[in-house]
Amino acid sequence: MQANFKKDILPHFIGITVFYAIVLFYFSPVVFDGKIIFQNDILQWEGAAKEILDTRAQTGEEALWTNRLFGGMPAYLVSFEIQGDITNFLTKVLTLGLPHPINSLFFGMVAMYILLLSFKIRPEFAIGGAIAFAFNTFHLISLDAGHNAKIWAICLIPLILAGIHLAFSGKKLLGLALFTLGLMLQLKFNHLQITYYTILIVVFYGIGQLRLAYVNKKLPSFAKVIPILMLGAVLAVGANLSRFVAVFEYGAYSTRGKANLTAAGSSQDGLGKEYAFNWSQGKLETMTLLVPFFYGGGSSEALPKDSETEKALRANGVENAQIQGFIQGSPTYWGDQPGTGGPIYGSAVMVFLFVLGLIYAPKTYRFVFLGIVLLSFFLAWGKNLEWFNYAIFDFLPGYNKFRAVSMALCMALFAIPVLGAMGLEHFFNASRTNSTQKNLLIAFGSTGGLCLLLFLVAGMFGFRAPVDANLPDWLISSIQEDRKSMFKTSAIKSFIFILLSAGLIFAVLKDKISYTIAGWGIALLLVVDLWSINKRYLNEGSLQYSPAEQFFAKSPADEKILQDKDYFRVLNLENPFNEARTSYYFNSVGGYHGAKMRRYQELIENVLSPEINAFITKAQEGNFDYGGLNALNMLNTKYIMAGKAENSVFQNPEANGPAWFPATIRSIQTNDEEIGLLNTMNTKAEATVNSLEFENIVAGSGTVQLTDRAANKLNYTVNAQEAGLVVFSEIYYPKGWKAFVNGAETEIIRTNYLLRGLVVPVGESVVEMRFEPSSYYSYKTIVVAFQYLIVLLLIAGVGLHFYSRKNAH
Repeated sequence: MQANFKKDILPHFIGITVFYAIVLFYFSPVVFDGKIIFQNDILQWEGAAKEILDTRAQTGEEALWTNRLFGGMPAYLVSFEIQGDITNFLTKVLTLGLPHPINSLFFGMVAMYILLLSFKIRPEFAIGGAIAFAFNTFHLISLDAGHNAKIWAICLIPLILAGIHLAFSGKKLLGLALFTLGLMLQLKFNHLQITYYTILIVVFYGIGQLRLAYVNKKLPSFAKVIPILMLGAVLAVGANLSRFVAVFEYGAYSTRGKANLTAAGSSQDGLGKEYAFNWSQGKLETMTLLVPFFYGGGSSEALPKDSETEKALRANGVENAQIQGFIQGSPTYWGDQPGTGGPIYGSAVMVFLFVLGLIYAPKTYRFVFLGIVLLSFFLAWGKNLEWFNYAIFDFLPGYNKFRAVSMALCMALFAIPVLGAMGLEHFFNASRTNSTQKNLLIAFGSTGGLCLLLFLVAGMFGFRAPVDANLPDWLISSIQEDRKSMFKTSAIKSFIFILLSAGLIFAVLKDKISYTIAGWGIALLLVVDLWSINKRYLNEGSLQYSPAEQFFAKSPADEKILQDKDYFRVLNLENPFNEARTSYYFNSVGGYHGAKMRRYQELIENVLSPEINAFITKAQEGNFDYGGLNALNMLNTKYIMAGKAENSVFQNPEANGPAWFPATIRSIQTNDEEIGLLNTMNTKAEATVNSLEFENIVAGSGTVQLTDRAANKLNYTVNAQEAGLVVFSEIYYPKGWKAFVNGAETEIIRTNYLLRGLVVPVGESVVEMRFEPSSYYSYKTIVVAFQYLIVLLLIAGVGLHFYSRKNAH
């Protein structure tokens, strides 16, 4: 049977074109003018990845280890590529050449469109659902912050579920192909928290399918699909095996792994509850899904001209420049979180359609997607639903590895458009009865009516925020009035959008317009609604021609240190453990990464931070006590930066250098004892070794010289008068570092809590250290082979699908 162009091709072509056009026009300065989103996290990543990227560009090989942040850590946690990997090329093709990271939004719309079509939702309704999913404020605010991998991982969720749904719907090969492709790409972006949420979504869907199979007495059919999906999971994991194994291996040694210290209850596995639940949404804050400015906007957001705050500032004689500065970054947010870039909003129109879906969607899917939404809310509330989330944190496998639980709302932002589009489809498919208009009124009243009620009772809310305590009383009341104004304006706008969308549906019931016009009208309302909110947070002001060029421009302090060509580390006193600009040029004591090595984090908390604070206090009194920097000296911290000016650079004459012979070995048996000694021990003269891990370690004497260095290789010449321990100012990591003394592999000893040590013989020796993790080298060929296999599977699945349709009749 020949394809019907108007029915089978044109709607999808229009849909893809609309998705492409939305991204193209919203980000036109990026696409047409070469501008780049100013993403703080990405700039920090560029700093952290500089050594890795340079090594890749100059040698064509992977660094695998970087010395640029936190004294040194595995590079595959920062930037990781495998020779022959085709996933970057695939994403470029699948997103029709759109630049990264905005191509993720286009792909998200296409993926959701495919999912909704798999549920037999007509294209004009699926287009609206796809726009609501990918174009929500959470995605745009996250892109503005630089959370590119997170957004890509979320935007792949619909494709993963589409493959699963098609497999359960009888299209096993196509379903397998889409599921495997989606999961392969999601694992490539390596955002395990989103993958964890994806698994929860799949579990809910699977329970729904199991119930359907049981009711319809088709359990054998259900059982046959499971091995197919398991095969897809194996292929997707295989296509990322090097990355997966390396990250899993590192997890045990990162802040996500078990603590090494028992003091102060730090021996727990995973993250601490306080840290993990720091970004917990207030229960009422979930209302931002319906009324975006329910809790104000972002923590720092511009107020409109002639706001109450501006009037108050002028009335109290504040200078105009200060007024403008405050107005452009006002504390409009008054919710429970420490801070936020803006509200999580997926359009009031889609919330209205979601309620319609709760009435009209098939029973199984009603419970599946409602369950996903409720779980999403519960998880996002974090410490504000302590009885639930603390139990989940303690008992759900792997959940204690993640933080920022408000991210769980990505599940709701996925499920609401699915059930919303499904509700619209089944509403129009249902027979028109006396209850049809009544049900439409129920959906309208429960959403639009609620918005109107909130507008009317806005005065009941306090609009108070913790930050108000730092402001004068006359300013607090004005800011609270502006927050109230944002609340009311937002509520009435949501009411209007719901009213218009309900009006379009009602017009279809009265045969005034067609389904198609209603579908396109709702899609237009969604675009206008989301566009107007998103532009407050990611707009022309967020774009620059070359943000990296400005961010990494050499300061006089940088220029001064760069004159020194020796091997050393730098401490930047300005927020040292939460910035990676320093890492762009230097091996840094600090850095910026969400999964530092656990031992290094423990060193920061127990030794480095107190040591730095003590040094600053003394320095302010004119006493530069470099000799008291025991830990910083053993990390070979030769320079300390206190600013960007040339005279803000201080050279540390007491830095231990790249390697040395300690005169005394102090035998210890616990980590707590060892880290405690670092606070007082002269690390140049003494070293610690755990006698339970490494036996018969003796002190030696002599000299050590670093002769060659690269990201993953270090060479030394040692001249020992006495055989014994050499301490290197390098971070100990047992999975991949190998040491060779005169060509013979030698055991690397952990010393001084987290440094590397080697026992060398008397006389002159050549020492070589190489980072060769088997997790990378053992699986490279498998990874590339699996990727090509998945591409062939995709071609076969899509080809067979269209061939079957062509010959259906």
